[in-house]
Amino acid sequence: MTRRPRVAPWLLAGPALLLGLVRPAQAQQPQPDSTRVSGTFVNAPFETLVRALETQSSYRFYFEPVTVDSICVNLRVERQTVPVVLRQVFRRGGLYFAIDASNRVYITTGKPIELALPERYFAAADSSARVAQQAADDPLEGLNAPRVRKQSATRLYDIGRGSAARGEGKATVGGYVRDIGTGAPVAGATVAAEAAGVGTATDQFGYFSLTLPVGRHSLLVRSIGIKNTRRQIALYGDGKLEIEVEEDITPLREVIIEAEKDKNVSGMQMGLEKLDIKTIRQVPTAFGEADILRVVLTLPGVKSVGEGSTGLNVRGGASDQNLILLNDATVYNPSHLFGFFSAFNPDVLQGVELYKSAVPAKFGGRLSSVLDITTREGNKKKFGVAGGIGPLTSRLTVEGPILKDKASFIIGGRSSYSDWILHRLPDRGFRESSASFYDLNANLSYEINGKNSVYATGYLSRDKFRLGSDTTYQYLNQNASLKWKHVYGPKLYSVVTGAFSHYEYEVTSQRNPVSASQLAYSLNQANGQLDFSYFLNPKHTVEFGLSTLRYNVAPGSLQPRGDKSLVVPDVLHREQAQESALYASDRIDVNHRLSVSLGLRYSLYNALGPGDVRRYVPGGPRNEGTVTDTVRYAAGKNIATYHGPEWRLSARYALSATSSVKVSYNRMRQYIHMLSNTASMSPTDVWKLSDYHIRPQVGDQVALGFYHNFKNNTIEASVETYYKKMHDFVDYKSGATLILNHHIETDVVNAEGKAYGVEVMLRKTTGKLNGWVSYTYSRSLVQVNGGTTSEMINGGKFYPSNFDKPHDVTLIGNYRFNRRLSSSLNLTYSTGRPITLPLAKYYVGNAYRVLYSDRNAYRVPDYFRADLALNIEGNHKIKKLAHGYWTVGVYNLTGRKNPYSIYFKTENGQIRGYKLSIFGQPIPTVTYNFKL
Repeated sequence: MTRRPRVAPWLLAGPALLLGLVRPAQAQQPQPDSTRVSGTFVNAPFETLVRALETQSSYRFYFEPVTVDSICVNLRVERQTVPVVLRQVFRRGGLYFAIDASNRVYITTGKPIELALPERYFAAADSSARVAQQAADDPLEGLNAPRVRKQSATRLYDIGRGSAARGEGKATVGGYVRDIGTGAPVAGATVAAEAAGVGTATDQFGYFSLTLPVGRHSLLVRSIGIKNTRRQIALYGDGKLEIEVEEDITPLREVIIEAEKDKNVSGMQMGLEKLDIKTIRQVPTAFGEADILRVVLTLPGVKSVGEGSTGLNVRGGASDQNLILLNDATVYNPSHLFGFFSAFNPDVLQGVELYKSAVPAKFGGRLSSVLDITTREGNKKKFGVAGGIGPLTSRLTVEGPILKDKASFIIGGRSSYSDWILHRLPDRGFRESSASFYDLNANLSYEINGKNSVYATGYLSRDKFRLGSDTTYQYLNQNASLKWKHVYGPKLYSVVTGAFSHYEYEVTSQRNPVSASQLAYSLNQANGQLDFSYFLNPKHTVEFGLSTLRYNVAPGSLQPRGDKSLVVPDVLHREQAQESALYASDRIDVNHRLSVSLGLRYSLYNALGPGDVRRYVPGGPRNEGTVTDTVRYAAGKNIATYHGPEWRLSARYALSATSSVKVSYNRMRQYIHMLSNTASMSPTDVWKLSDYHIRPQVGDQVALGFYHNFKNNTIEASVETYYKKMHDFVDYKSGATLILNHHIETDVVNAEGKAYGVEVMLRKTTGKLNGWVSYTYSRSLVQVNGGTTSEMINGGKFYPSNFDKPHDVTLIGNYRFNRRLSSSLNLTYSTGRPITLPLAKYYVGNAYRVLYSDRNAYRVPDYFRADLALNIEGNHKIKKLAHGYWTVGVYNLTGRKNPYSIYFKTENGQIRGYKLSIFGQPIPTVTYNFKL
């Protein structure tokens, strides 16, 4: 504790800090000094006023210098008492003062301190002391003791060996931030000791670690949707502190968002977009249900090829270049019903993080982005039910404790009933169609003790539909993960993860018994990962670990369907591979302005037998005529090996408290490719492993950004620019066969790509009117120049990719009329995507032929859409059976017929062009959501 002349700045915020000043058995009424003071102060620092008041009276002041350093006093005082003077200085709020019986003045933020000890304070303090004493022998043991049901923001918590004399140096306090109502961890909460200038954020488990000077500190805890709270600690040595926080149900957006109001500027990460479920629910969607992927598509730098597609194209990358994780298990098809619905139930979600650049070293395997989706833990305190009913789908979620405060579960299910709409449409083809899907989520969490926690999650989804034909499509996702978190001490913990992912599809045709068949594909992925987080000191946060995953792919089979079928069975050989990686990263806070993150991931990939590999003439085209040999590999034998470093570098420099500049570079490697003959993701897409002929993809991206906040951090502005180079991703020769191709290397070519662009975003986070507007200029170009004519496209020159859409503008606006009524508006415009058009026809070989343009030389018309939604909440009575709200919306409010694609048909010898629109008219929807 430092002392300035005539001013003693103390860290005092409650009665526990005044034990030496206030006696509970002999409480005294204040006897204020009746001395009158005088003076004139013009643009004077607060400390100048304090010196004058202390000189003319018996009052003595105690405060933290940082709380008053921005106060500028303009005041003329003529024979007034000190309390009157202070009330004039602090009349605008934000700072408070309290005066004790000895005329000591304590200045605090948030609220005035209490000068009388609470009833039975010492009894409670003795109980707390016993817990602290247990923790003295083992800093982690305190978490195994019974929790204090209602933590106090004014109580002093001893951390470490409280009986030891206060020493010099630093110590580390670690622990969890949890919701007091549900027991669930609060991820992304900030825990800061403002006086020491040290802060951190909790991880996905709610864990934090802070290294501070030994002594007294006030920890401020803030997060989205919780009330700001403080904990007063006396830090003697390494130890743990569990913090329980209360949900903030106040509907004012200022309170909800303020927790991370400066992260846009002060945060280290760039190219990162975070979404919570409250934000996701506010964006209007086609069928009234909150949809993660639709909201992600409104973010700068994220696009899709058209309406009804959930394939993401991030900063010029293909849809297969995104790693989509659900609780660390890979999801290969994130959509339902050809992309009309997201595969993720909004009622079980906790949050979404999209990394567009500066990807953390622990992630790998994809070139463009990582979409990390986490689900909630169940309520550890009480049972609850939530759900929703819409025109096409309904959902229900149940959660509650298994062992109160220790173990919980959450189970969520969703199902469609769209057949009733199809059967009422006038078109006969639709009346004979069928479409349905369901998905199921289940999560279990168990806190064994303060050192060990276990988390198990499972996910299952199935789609089956037949649209206007005899062909039935069905596909299945299965994901499971198991995590064990172990805390070694306040500075170090580890997470062991095991995950399994399965994706399969079947296409069945049986109208004609002679040609009835079933086409099938499946992919299995099993992976294990060990991650360590080490908080070395306030300037270094180290993460390191290793991972390995096994691919097992059945790339395709065609089987006859029924006894009369004449279809010849055709089965491709299975593919297997092993992908492993080691990684390490260190975040270095050089000073209060400059932070640097350095990381390295080294990946190793082995394509494994059994399998036959054809060899071709070196330097020549790969076709049947250039085969020189076939080599057979036994099971488990290495067919091909690829490996290399993946660098992660980023830095942030704070220009001021409201502005910063960030820069990043990362290299990524991708060992799996998606083969698709459509512009968007579809159920018949095939995932192909790298092998002897098909090399892994490699991408490099450099990004630079400027960030500035306005109006007390209530308006965020950012400008990011990037340049990306991609090598060896897969493109196709004209007329390529992708399904059941035993030698796919003869129909694919290795392509080079480049992408660049600028993303501008302006976000308002507070007030009745909030939302964001973004503009993106981006280009995505491809070059295929294999050296031979058959392996060249557009003469070997760069041409636009299928998802090259240079201009994109999005506006998301939310307006709250009152506590029960709010509205949301979504406006989006983008350049039309590239297409290849027929230019002419010519007669040769007794038949007409079509002459096509260069690949992707033309574009479909530009895209525009407006969506509007109205949210009507029920009354806010605490005691009622169910809390519900209605969402009434219109998707494509203007009824614009946005083209998804342009196609051509020959009719009566004439080639005619047609425009396909997915949603060519307004789609009204009504959804009811409830929570018991």
